[in-house]
Amino acid sequence: MEKKKNSWAQLWRTEDWLAVWIGFIIIALGCISVLTGAFDFSAFNFKTWGWGEAAATNVTPLGVQMSSPAFWTKLLLTFAVLGILFTAGAKLLGEKAKKYFPAFIGVFVLGVIVRLISAEFTLNRYLEWAFWALIVGLLVSNTVGVPKWLKPAVKTEFYIKTGLVVMGFSVLFSNIAKFGLYGLGISWIVCPLCIIFMWWFGTKVLKIKNKPLVITLASATSVCGTSAAIATGAAANCKKTDLTVAVSISIIFTVIMMVAMPPIIEAVGMSPIMGGALIGGTVDSTGAVVVAGTALGEEAQTAAVLVKSIQNILIGFVAFFVSLFFATRVEPSEAGAVEKVGAIEIWRRFPKFILGFFAASLIASFLIQPVFGGDQVSAINKVLDQYKNWAFVLAFVSIGLDTNFKEIISQLHGGKVVWLYIVGQLFNIVLTMAMVWLLLSGVIFPIPTLD
Repeated sequence: MEKKKNSWAQLWRTEDWLAVWIGFIIIALGCISVLTGAFDFSAFNFKTWGWGEAAATNVTPLGVQMSSPAFWTKLLLTFAVLGILFTAGAKLLGEKAKKYFPAFIGVFVLGVIVRLISAEFTLNRYLEWAFWALIVGLLVSNTVGVPKWLKPAVKTEFYIKTGLVVMGFSVLFSNIAKFGLYGLGISWIVCPLCIIFMWWFGTKVLKIKNKPLVITLASATSVCGTSAAIATGAAANCKKTDLTVAVSISIIFTVIMMVAMPPIIEAVGMSPIMGGALIGGTVDSTGAVVVAGTALGEEAQTAAVLVKSIQNILIGFVAFFVSLFFATRVEPSEAGAVEKVGAIEIWRRFPKFILGFFAASLIASFLIQPVFGGDQVSAINKVLDQYKNWAFVLAFVSIGLDTNFKEIISQLHGGKVVWLYIVGQLFNIVLTMAMVWLLLSGVIFPIPTLD
């Protein structure tokens, strides 16, 4: 009976499920606001502003924006909605509200600074708001350091999962249906081949004896970074210190790829849908995929998230087969390793927010759109889009605050593991690029249209 109670408690005491509920609350408020017209639920957003040469362009001076009562009303509304929901979520996760809420204010203020910077006419021409959020967080983390009082609100995964659930409403099921087979081809063919290649390269070529570390890093590279590393590390009895190394390497190169891939993709003239699919299939972290995809536009962002979401479904399967493989073929685990996982643990590790993402898509596609029409869905998405962006801003600022390059570099033991990641990721990129070209170039198969 106690187990059953604990099982039900997971629905409101785990980060994944809470991200789903918070996302659904925001979606519900957005729908009610638009469909009834009872209140304005629009979130705060700076309009483009500037000085100097920008004064001659069609921009709204910052002073004019700030003198408007609507400016402060929407700012307070956005802060109140996100502050109350995330504080309640943090409380259910076991955090102390009196510590989390002041920290949230700090992260939110950094988010406002990011939105202010990214709305400036000249700066916006060079970098999107997602990169400015990352830069602001990195500057704090790697210069003065993150103050202790701010750390409770540095919850990257919580914010990004919530944002993705909200984003699900804008991804109509018709897009998922159109892109499903393409995503399966890109994700489910490339990932297993990449894992097998890295296992062979790590154990046979580099002769790394720490096999749990090899398979953990291979899964992180091939599937989705930290989440896959945690699940596979448990399945392979990876030591906690080795898990830290695998995650650290993944984070370092994720940041590099997240920043470098969008301009490279644009420079070679790749289409947004191909670029987004390549990003979704190769960048490790879901949050980083959103950042990089956003830099290439809405179509690329949608393609990137769809590929990554389809790829994330593999976490459970990979962990299950790794557990079987290590239990039957690999030497017994050393003392002090992480415990094995079974079906229940695999389900626990499975990213539940993906279910929320698809549920939101189903609601928009098969409930709201048929009953109220496409125009109303578009109007709702205009409202929800800014809340999604705010969740992403909080997440990207948190990524920067949580990334200290000195600490990560100090955890890298030996060059073989780094070479394993570099060679494995290059193999992943080449194979993914080949699949992306095969499926999305239009030469062989028709290119899907993502609305």
